[in-house]
Amino acid sequence: MAKLSDHGIRLSSMSPSFLHSNSTSHIWPFSAVAELVDNALDPGVSAKQIWIDVVEEAGHLCLTFVDNGSGMTPNKLHKMLSFGFTDKGSGKASQQAIGLYGNGFKSGSMRLGRDALIFTKNGGCQTVGMLSQTFLENIKAQCIITSFCRLRMSHSYLHLIHACHVSTVAQNRQTTH
Repeated sequence: MAKLSDHGIRLSSMSPSFLHSNSTSHIWPFSAVAELVDNALDPGVSAKQIWIDVVEEAGHLCLTFVDNGSGMTPNKLHKMLSFGFTDKGSGKASQQAIGLYGNGFKSGSMRLGRDALIFTKNGGCQTVGMLSQTFLENIKAQCIITSFCRLRMSHSYLHLIHACHVSTVAQNRQTTH
């Protein structure tokens, strides 16, 4: 049964297979890498350095991108993991953000791998987000779902503030505290 809005209107959903289909817009892996690097170079991010590495984790090769930018708030991370949302507006040509359609991270990361984990820190809040084809297949999801949690550091301990699964299309939250 399709989810309904607050006004009783059926909401569309996006099949998990779209993550792979969408990634094929990058014919070459290097264009997908460029997409992820471009995000770190956007105005307002303030990254001065970017590190790209390959690490092995539990027998799997993982491509990592790390920058020293300003990080994202939990709300900004949620929008980045959603389709079609962008805060990038038209500014001066010298400060123009690359990518204005809210699709680059999803298409780029899914071209390079089946799963993406995003660790970001903004102010005192650390947030972890996940966009994962593997997870969606394992739970037999009928629509794309992203997961994220917020953590706060105090006295050398990380405390879970909020964890939820958010449907990127229907935006329905199932929250646990």
